Amino acid sequence: MLIKREIFPVLLEHLSRKEITLIVGPRQAGKTTLMNLLQEELIKKGATTLFMSLDFERDMPFFRSQQTLIERLSLEFGSQKGFVFIDEIQRKRDAGLFLKGIYDMNLPYKFIISGSGSLELKEKIHESLIGRKRLFELNTLSLKEFINFKTAYKYEDRLKEFFRIDPLAKDLLMEYMNFGGYPRVVLENRLNQKIAVIDDIYRSYLEKDISFLLRLEKMDALKDLVKLLAAQIGGLVNLTELSSTTGISIPTLKNYLYYLEKTFIIKRVTPFYRNIRKEITKSPVFYFYDMGLRNFAIGQFGRLDTINMGFLFENLIFNLLKERFPEVDIHFWRTTDGAEVDFIIEFPDSIIPVEVKFKELKETRISRSLKSFILKYSPS
Repeated sequence: MLIKREIFPVLLEHLSRKEITLIVGPRQAGKTTLMNLLQEELIKKGATTLFMSLDFERDMPFFRSQQTLIERLSLEFGSQKGFVFIDEIQRKRDAGLFLKGIYDMNLPYKFIISGSGSLELKEKIHESLIGRKRLFELNTLSLKEFINFKTAYKYEDRLKEFFRIDPLAKDLLMEYMNFGGYPRVVLENRLNQKIAVIDDIYRSYLEKDISFLLRLEKMDALKDLVKLLAAQIGGLVNLTELSSTTGISIPTLKNYLYYLEKTFIIKRVTPFYRNIRKEITKSPVFYFYDMGLRNFAIGQFGRLDTINMGFLFENLIFNLLKERFPEVDIHFWRTTDGAEVDFIIEFPDSIIPVEVKFKELKETRISRSLKSFILKYSPS
């Protein structure tokens, strides 16, 4: 059974636009599968398409220059309209300028391009293509996509009722928090197969994406850093302590953290403050894009009994909030006297504090810290 992705109809609609359709996201999140499905839809409608990938050795010569690629496209399409799919564009040096030059030639081709990691790194593709592209972010399966797939889309239009009534919902929630949402992991049924897949994804990320970007020959220090971050999701991260523990200099550490964020492994959350003197303002906290990868990094993949479910649930809620409010800043609040609120959603004209608890609650309770925040800031 095919896993439905909520972004698919949005991408399908964008195929009619001239601007480049740019799909970014973690390695193995399903970008290539999505592009293949888009290509199939176009072929059904009689469109002419070409799929190329910088992971394919046979396609690499066509990306030596703009001219060599144009000659390849001209051979395929002639002067007619065509849809060009290019996968793993991050392998191309100066990809932004390369694509900008071709786009500005006003050729009769529509480009659909994807890349693992962030395309806003050294190539500055984002700045190069301003006004020429629309950026779409594809992450690993969301909780909603996971639940729908696992229930064969039977409750697709009434998930709230499913969660309220069916005991299976809690089992699926726990499964998602344990194994995460990488499609290949979700599709495997046996634990040893899931472990083999997540191990392959983790190694590929370190050996291909990060080694390519950072020119690293030895991964030990970076692996230690990822493991430490995985062990303290939701906890304050002190760079000096992290540097001392890992043996990585602070400038290098900042560089590593930057690339871990830009390649969709971790997400930094900064403090919310109005009174700098009384509230903690420097140390951020980090969460993982995929909880399965986080669990694997710390040796807890497939071992629910050893996982601190409170912090993991907090990670899940953060991901759900970012999914719901992608353009809105989300912070946390902590004071020097120990008061804390997990998330503060900061809209342009209002704020919403969010307190996360992973337990059975017989009645709604408001913690002392949350009361303190409400009294201080009077959110609506």
